[in-house]
Amino acid sequence: MIAGMSDGRLANKTAVIVGAGQTEGETIGNGRATALVFAREGARVLLVDRDEPSVRETARLVAEQGGDAEVMVLDIATEDACRTLASSAQETLGHVDVLHNNVGIGAGDAAPHRLEEEVWDRILDVNAKAMWLTCKHVVPIMREQGGGAIVNISSVASLAAAGNLTAYKVSKAAVNALTHTLAITNARHGIRVNAVLPGLMDTPMAVDAMARATGQAREAVADARAQLVPMGHQGTAWDVAHAALYLASDEAAFVTGVLLPVDGGQLARVG
Repeated sequence: MIAGMSDGRLANKTAVIVGAGQTEGETIGNGRATALVFAREGARVLLVDRDEPSVRETARLVAEQGGDAEVMVLDIATEDACRTLASSAQETLGHVDVLHNNVGIGAGDAAPHRLEEEVWDRILDVNAKAMWLTCKHVVPIMREQGGGAIVNISSVASLAAAGNLTAYKVSKAAVNALTHTLAITNARHGIRVNAVLPGLMDTPMAVDAMARATGQAREAVADARAQLVPMGHQGTAWDVAHAALYLASDEAAFVTGVLLPVDGGQLARVG
């Protein structure tokens, strides 16, 4: 456990964090923040990402604070990769108490009449299909050991207007449906499955990448996003990480099938 943390809400647990690297930017991303929070609370973490320098930086930050992290460099876009992830996680950690699915992309998305087929396929493959495949191969491990917790990262875009984010919205709606189905089919096996739905967050993927793509100043992008949030400001990756911590911990022992918005009130305005 990281020095100075006494709660140990994930003490003696193991956690696989898929998407533990992040896009380059000024702030911290959801995966990296979750890795740090889980490690601070006592979990031994396996950090998975296709971006080796980024995921190793996450591991360095965990170790710098006294945490215990292993690294797996892997692109989860195929079933073979997800099968490898599950078997390697069991071999490395001994057991898998928590699976945190954080991978998500949206590059190239557009309105339905402008969206290219290859972009649709890539976004659905990464955001929905790969998450299903990761769960498909980890769930048997959790069933055999008598339980576990899965936390999927969805988005408020799955339930609210998402502008021209057609494939992204559909993929995240699929994550919600997958979460519900996994929760119901695994409840009697002691496996809890929940999702976090972030709203407008001040993360490198959401803000810095958008600023680079549009040629705008980062501050302008961040300010425009903040104006859309009822609370008047964006959230941070730490908000997502702490919601995930609750759902992964034994404090949520009677919570499954939940879609938890972390959005500053955005979904409260729907309808």
